[in-house]
Amino acid sequence: MTVRITTRNARFQQWESLLHNRTKRHRLGEMVVQGVRPVSLAVEHGWTIRALVSDGRPRMSAWAAGLWGSTDAERVVMAPELVAELSEKDEPAELLAIVALPADDLTRLDPAGVTVVFDRPTQPGNIGTLARSADAFGASGLVVTGHAADPYDPRAVRASTGSLFALTVVRAPSHREVLDWARPAGVRVVGTDETGTVDLRAADLTGPVLVVVGNETTGMTAAWREACDELVSIPMAGSASSLNAAVAGSIVLDEVSRQRRSPA
Repeated sequence: MTVRITTRNARFQQWESLLHNRTKRHRLGEMVVQGVRPVSLAVEHGWTIRALVSDGRPRMSAWAAGLWGSTDAERVVMAPELVAELSEKDEPAELLAIVALPADDLTRLDPAGVTVVFDRPTQPGNIGTLARSADAFGASGLVVTGHAADPYDPRAVRASTGSLFALTVVRAPSHREVLDWARPAGVRVVGTDETGTVDLRAADLTGPVLVVVGNETTGMTAAWREACDELVSIPMAGSASSLNAAVAGSIVLDEVSRQRRSPA
């Protein structure tokens, strides 16, 4: 069954609110996903697609037609100007997806792999950048802790170029819940900090590991510092005293990946 929406009715207004209102996103348990790659990765990685939204153009691309014809989700044809608003562009996207948010359940994480924790990030773009790096370097999970920007903000999804959907994403209130999951599973906790006493290249980053990246301005909390089995620092030259949090996390993840690729 295909639903048609031609006015700014209650359904449209509900979806529009998902773009800018995190409270409504989490109360309704869904988000708007924009872009070919993000929509494709959400489908590929098994995220629940509640609806696909088309602008009703007479001829779809092969990509859009394939999704439209094979989906079990609700199909919605919407006036082009309304799709453009949900696309946050001057022109309507060919296809948008309304995707269900997963449960914030730490048991969904893989304790045998690499999990990244971003503690209290303030910028959605930094979450997306770190998610993209986590995906690229083989991490399987991303945990956002504390009072933080929303990983499901459209700006985070766009910055991740859809890699957010390749990860198991969980939000946690604090370090306590994460440690309660990690410690019994034997996961080592490695923090990234400019005052770290261990050179990144000398650290053992093999085995199950939790990589902790702190807030963009203040770094990790004292509680996270105390919880870390190791605090690593990134060697730097020049006048820079520190790195962007997402960049620093990406460098550590590259080293994690390198050690796992290196022969024993």
